[in-house]
Amino acid sequence: MSHSLEHQDDNAVSLPTGGDEATQTLDTSDAFPHVVLPSDYHFQQIDRKYTSAPKLKADEKEADLGVLSGFQGVWHGIGLNQIFRPNSGATPTKLPIPVTPAPPEPPNDAILELNLIRETLSFSEPLGDIPNRGFGGQGDIFLNGRTYLQSVDDVANPETGDYDGQPVNIHIENGMWMHVPKTDVEPKLDASVARMGTIPHGTTINAQGIQLSNTLSGPPPIAAAPITPFIIGQPTNLVSFPSQTATANDTARLPQDLSKFIAAGTITQEILDDVNVVLRDAIKDQKITETTTIIISTTPNIPVDDDGTSNIAFLTGTKPTATAAATPNANALHMEAIFWIETVEYEIEVPSWKPGQKPLHIKPKQPSKFTPVPCFEVKPPHKITKPQNIKVETKQIQYTQLVNLDFGPLTWPHRSVATLVPKAPVLVPDSAFKADGN
Repeated sequence: MSHSLEHQDDNAVSLPTGGDEATQTLDTSDAFPHVVLPSDYHFQQIDRKYTSAPKLKADEKEADLGVLSGFQGVWHGIGLNQIFRPNSGATPTKLPIPVTPAPPEPPNDAILELNLIRETLSFSEPLGDIPNRGFGGQGDIFLNGRTYLQSVDDVANPETGDYDGQPVNIHIENGMWMHVPKTDVEPKLDASVARMGTIPHGTTINAQGIQLSNTLSGPPPIAAAPITPFIIGQPTNLVSFPSQTATANDTARLPQDLSKFIAAGTITQEILDDVNVVLRDAIKDQKITETTTIIISTTPNIPVDDDGTSNIAFLTGTKPTATAAATPNANALHMEAIFWIETVEYEIEVPSWKPGQKPLHIKPKQPSKFTPVPCFEVKPPHKITKPQNIKVETKQIQYTQLVNLDFGPLTWPHRSVATLVPKAPVLVPDSAFKADGN
């Protein structure tokens, strides 16, 4: 079995380009967005400042991270973003093939934008003990978490239909993931997680979810993720649009002509019917040994529900009156997401090596162009006299996210999916090698 050997860049990661075997070496150095906190920044209880024990004792533990312990370092990968956006009569989107009737007349009052994306997602070190003080019979609790920064580029190439186009920055988001411990008084809640994020279009989110303690063996079950709009408040009353037909080239869609993308398998009718096909394609040839699941929503199904989105006035538009309906421009009323932290087993070929040589950077064979692969740092514990195959593993993050946008009489699904692998080379443990080096 052939593998790719990399010796030149400690920060190299292979991402899909044009073909099944093709890889691209990307610079993942400090030029890439990542979370930077002061090196000594760590939450502590202010109470300790006024006691004889200002720091944690040896037998005291910091607040738990729970499932968020899997979110560490910088991740990098690819995916797909889909959004219906308003297409007004005042500032209509310029399309290569003009559409009739002209906007804002339906069905051309919305543009279906499709992006092949390259994403970087980075997490800080744990923040420490963050106190939330209880009142009455409810005792204090201590949160812990990580700050995050997400950066997304469109890399669609209309000439090839692949992920090898000129990057265009389309999204950046910063925020925090927090672990909230169980409470037994008021409110009575199991341990949960919360994602608090800031989106540059003018939306903030607070998405919560009950922590799922079970880890599944094998890959995750990934349900369908349709994109068809529906009448506001009537999710079963669907309203399809011509732009959802992949072979229709004269619709209100970017890109309009999907023929190259269909041929490349990157945007197909199957994907327009179910965006999560992108995730399933990424893992269908992988060996995933276990999966941890995190489910969050801005309208969580927990005893203390609350609205978890807030939008600037432009997005919410005018309020309804006795004589006129509301006129939102793209009001984000609901967000939900599922994150899967997967353990993936790979096989790599280690060439002959002897102590004193530099560590090797080896990438597994790329199963397909839809699957990003990490780089492994290999420093064998002994001399390797001839090439040997070893099994290695690391974590991988997949997510599927839905934001419902309201404008006109409809709710428009906005979906994003991605598969991400560690940016930095993953150190291979000594236990992965045969004892005799043969």
